This record gives sequence, C-alpha cells and structure tokens, in this order.
Amino acid sequence: MFGIIRPCRHRLSEGMRTEWMAHLCGLCLALKGDHGQFARIATNYDGLVISVLVEAQSSREEAGDWRRTAGPCPLRGMRSAPVAQGEGARLAASVSLVLASAKMRDHVADGDGVLARRPVAAVARRVAATWDRAGARTGSELGFDTAVLVDAVERQAGIEALVRTGTPLLEVTEPTETATAAAFGYTAVLAGKPGNRPPLEEAGRLFGRLAHLLDAVEDLAEDARTGAWNPVAATGTDLAEVRRLCDDAVHGVRLALREVEFASKAQGRLAHLLLAHELERSVERAFAGGSCATGHGQAGHQGAFGAPPHMPPPAPPEPPRRRRGLIAGCLVWTGMFCTGQVCCKDPYQDPWNGQPREGWCAKCCDNCDGCGSCDGCDNCCNCCQCCGEDGGGCCDGCDCGCDCGC
Repeated sequence: MFGIIRPCRHRLSEGMRTEWMAHLCGLCLALKGDHGQFARIATNYDGLVISVLVEAQSSREEAGDWRRTAGPCPLRGMRSAPVAQGEGARLAASVSLVLASAKMRDHVADGDGVLARRPVAAVARRVAATWDRAGARTGSELGFDTAVLVDAVERQAGIEALVRTGTPLLEVTEPTETATAAAFGYTAVLAGKPGNRPPLEEAGRLFGRLAHLLDAVEDLAEDARTGAWNPVAATGTDLAEVRRLCDDAVHGVRLALREVEFASKAQGRLAHLLLAHELERSVERAFAGGSCATGHGQAGHQGAFGAPPHMPPPAPPEPPRRRRGLIAGCLVWTGMFCTGQVCCKDPYQDPWNGQPREGWCAKCCDNCDGCGSCDGCDNCCNCCQCCGEDGGGCCDGCDCGCDCGC
C-alpha cells in the first residue's frame, strides 16, 4: 500500500486508530462496491485524507449516516468493524483510482520489475485506462470532474521529458499539485462549506508537492541503481534544497488549515493530526532513511517546527471481547497465516481473544525500532488536546509552549 502519511501505531491513541482504520476500510470497500474486487488494490494511505476532510467539515447530523458496520475481513482478523461510507469515501475512491492509474503508468514508463516485460506492461496500461474511466464515472456521480486529474497525469510525462539540469524542481511537481488541490478543494463542496475551498485547495497543492518530493527522495538510491528517472537527480537539485521545500510545504499546510472551518474541534482532530503533524513526520522519515521519526529514543531530537507533540490520551478501555472456541480460533489463525497476516500485519488481532499482537516481521517491515510509546515526554505539549474539555483543541489560546503552528 502506498502513501506518505503512514502513522506509526505507537503514536495513535485507540480512538484515533479506530477512526483512521474506519476511513481506510471505508475507502477499500467503496472501491470494491463501485468498481469490483480488483480495484481494492488502489487503496492507499493518502486517499483516505479526502474522506477524513469531508467528514470533518460536515455537521454531526449529516455525518451520522457515514458509518456502518462492515462484516468480517481477513485483514481485521475476521472481525467486524465500523467503516466510513457515503460521499466522502466515494470521492476518496474516485481520486485514488485516477492517481493509482498515474502511478501504474509511471512504473510502466520506468520499466519497474515485471512491468519491464512488454505483455505485462500492455496489460498494466489497459488497467490504468480502465481505472481512469471508472474514477471519472464515480466522480461525475458526485459532481466532481476528474478531467483535471487526468489532464495532470497526461501532462506529467511531457514535463518530465523537457527537464534538464537546473530546471526548477517545482515545475516538475506542478501537475501533482494541481490534481491534489482540486481533490482537497472539492471536499468543501461535498460538505456544504464552499468558504473552505480556497484554503483546502492551497493545502492540497502543498500536499501534492510533498507527495511528489518525498516519493522522489525515498526512491533516489533505487532509481540511481536501476537507471530510472528521478526528478531530484534529473534537475540536479541538492537534497538540502529539497528538504527546505518540504519543510516550507508542511508549514504552508498548517497555515492553510488555520483558515478551514471544521464542523467542530473534535471532528477536525483526525484531519489536524494527519495534516499538521503526520506530514512533518513523513518528511523526517523520508530524510532519515525510513526510520520511525517520532523523536523518542533520539537524544535531543527536534522536528523542523519544534518537538513532536504528545498524542491524545487513550480512549476508555473497550469492554471484554468475546473469546472464540479452540476450533474456531484455529480455523481463523490458519486463514490469517495463509494470508500473511500473522507475519506481516502489525498489529494483527489474536484469533481467539481479539487482542492486538505484533506481527512476526514487524520490526523489519515497519522499521519502528525505538519508536516507544510516547510516554515520559515532558518537554512537548499535547498539541491536539491541550485546549478544551472536548479533547479537540487545536492550540487556540494554548500557552504550553507547543510550536505546531496551528
């Protein structure tokens, strides 16, 4: 699964993790419901931000119908769970399909892996074209014209062909910025908050810039080894300048979020968490070589805009889960083992009691060594909960020294 916003489980409270998973599963099921099982491989971490933004701007009366209980799924240990539904999830699915088709075309152009074989590449191009049409169909049902996304995808190859050493890096990222700006901005239309559209378009533009730049930074070594095209190498941009552009984009997203009117502080908390804080950690992770950049376990570490904040305190403990019997648990465990969850999903749910368990390959897959539980950090403020009884404070009137800029 691709995307730059990949929150480490050690930083998410139980409540925030449940909300985040609800949007992720909602995106996956929206792809399945509108476009079939195969489309679910377009599920990505960044696409769910669209669903989060729509829900964060909608009144509770409107958002009340945006949850449903989904049936058992192998990726949830064959347990049901609340998932997002409605226009937000469908818009996220439409955008994800179109942008996934662009990513597939990019891999075909680079000849990555099996896509270097002409028959496989031809099939991939057909799938990408199908996804373009499917995304456009869903978008039109929601009133969103995906033509701006498709146009950006088509312009990207032409821009890259003209790049030479010394070409400004932001000329290369412009199509991605335009596409994500349109997607972010339309969430305000769906939520009935047209006044939010300009700041969300600005946040989306900078988010697209970050997505493009961080993807290039993470792929730089591999692209150099394989000879694939990379915008950082092609323009000859120094990594220090790339980092400056990324830090400026993170700060710009935070400034844009100040102008967005969410339905309530509590409803906007997940959007604030992902866009105001996890984006910075994504930058830290990319430039640190993939480690979990929480700042814990690293002496004196500070993020680009101050120490990383505390996460909200955990939600109240859930009631005891119903235990499965021996035979039923063994059957579920067998299914989880055969689908790779026991070794690669972190955490996976124990098939007998439903408790979270660490995947066998968690340390090598997630690279979260030293992430810690965020306990004992006395020098950074709880940026998302330091104000207000409802736990939704975004540092309005906060005098605890938090420098999140939000």
